[in-house]
Amino acid sequence: MSAELGIIEGYFGRSWSWTDRAMVLERLAPVGYRFFHYAPKIDAKLRDTWQILHDDNEAASLASFAMQCRALGVRFGIGLTPYGAQLEFDAIAKAAMKAKLAQFDAWGIDDLAILFDDIKGDISDLAQRQSQIAAFAFANSKATRFFFCPSYYSNDILLDRMFGKRPEHYLETLGKLLDPQVSVYWTGEEVCAPEIGCGHMRDMAQILQRKVALWDNYPVNDGMLMAPYLHLRAFTGRPANLGNEISHHAVNPASQAYLSCIPALTLPMLYQRGDAYRYSEAFIEASQAVCGLDLADRLRRDLLVLQHAGLPLMTPEIKTKFVTRYSTLKHPAADEIVDWLQGGYAVDMQLPAMV
Repeated sequence: MSAELGIIEGYFGRSWSWTDRAMVLERLAPVGYRFFHYAPKIDAKLRDTWQILHDDNEAASLASFAMQCRALGVRFGIGLTPYGAQLEFDAIAKAAMKAKLAQFDAWGIDDLAILFDDIKGDISDLAQRQSQIAAFAFANSKATRFFFCPSYYSNDILLDRMFGKRPEHYLETLGKLLDPQVSVYWTGEEVCAPEIGCGHMRDMAQILQRKVALWDNYPVNDGMLMAPYLHLRAFTGRPANLGNEISHHAVNPASQAYLSCIPALTLPMLYQRGDAYRYSEAFIEASQAVCGLDLADRLRRDLLVLQHAGLPLMTPEIKTKFVTRYSTLKHPAADEIVDWLQGGYAVDMQLPAMV
């Protein structure tokens, strides 16, 4: 495998705590995860109000986490979405960008990601505008590695329905304009792709003129349609030789930090074991490592309900039974399940028109 494994914390809704992040880092670094990109959508100072600097407490937490990453041999990165800059990147916006990047530099970031995901993009010269913004950001950052996420980060028609029809030759133009050393995030044939094949990755490498950095939207469960489910199963639909076709493989985790570690632990197994990989065995192994034997066995028994039936098919009686069941299992992962059952991770997002 040649692809570098990492975490892209790029979900909507409720954010992890810093204790959660430290736990995930300590659990995943030893199995081969080598970068962590902080970009939760709830942090408005990285998106809607990106011009505002993080306050002293926020800055101290980010700087401390950057140090934790370095201590474990993990590159720390920030994902910044300069919301509105693609409409007018004037002197005021450039000054705000420089100030923001100087704050990032003070934290000691290794990677800088400029993310234009999930914003309106039906502008004819969108690629030219975004590549210019990215070039300015990269030129004014002390980071040693750079990432970029297009507004249309998948072939999925859902993006056009949500954010406007994608400009003609958008990706091809980005491939020509972005520096060849910049890694480009891509989610696959769909936003949440059940399968990510080598052929598609080769196609995208040709279009973008570089191997893509895979933004894998599993086990993320942040959207209105996904939040009622817990994505616990081991990774499937990604062949072991996929790592030869991509530059990076970044996992976008679930809202539940401890539970996210279960599928995240299986991804290195998939790559390392090749044809010997068995996803059911990988789930058992990973869940036991995260949760211990008793809770792991309980999760195995309830997997169909938690991941596939979810909250929509639970009667009040079943939900009460599950709350009681997991409340007796004293573990942070069990606490996450109880919180989820009681609506603690609900996400209210407007659905795009589907017709």
